[in-house]
Amino acid sequence: MWQSYVNGLLVAAGLIIALGAQNAFVLAQSLRREHHLPVALLCVICDALLVAAGVFGLAALLAQSPVLLGIARWGGAAFLLWYGAQALLRACRPQALNQAARTGPRSRRAVLLSALAVTLLNPHVYLDTVLLIGSLGAQQRVPGAYAIGAASASLIWFFCLALGAAWLAPWLARPSTWRLIDLGVASMMLSIAWQLLSNPQML
Repeated sequence: MWQSYVNGLLVAAGLIIALGAQNAFVLAQSLRREHHLPVALLCVICDALLVAAGVFGLAALLAQSPVLLGIARWGGAAFLLWYGAQALLRACRPQALNQAARTGPRSRRAVLLSALAVTLLNPHVYLDTVLLIGSLGAQQRVPGAYAIGAASASLIWFFCLALGAAWLAPWLARPSTWRLIDLGVASMMLSIAWQLLSNPQML
């Protein structure tokens, strides 16, 4: 059982720690100190559910349905393009940070809905958690322990990211730093969308 748990922990950690849309969103919310802990918890829950679904059969279903995968990728690419464009606009507007301060923080509901969209509309989440982590977990001696290990990796990573970024927020709250962060987020989002749209085998 413990071997399956460790396998799940290590495989998930290797994938989750890689820079992606979900991590960028958690990082941005944490730097703003805007409902960052509920966002981290939501990401952990979503990852755990998707991994469990993959381990217990959904990976095989999606692998046999090019139509479902195509829908997920096209929809995800459209969302990533929109999100990346928004980040690029924020980086290009000199008063963007001041305007955000005047309008005040977003509600918890709005932030969590955005986090849900970043998580569930990003096809890389399904490719990583459901197909890759899930298919590997289905081959483990104790699939349930593997799924728990993967969920543990998600729990550790997202809460470390949320708490660490919030702690560094006073040093990272300069307008120039935010502009660089928004440019990085935009570049990453647009790059992922381009990869999805330019690779015929992924559509």
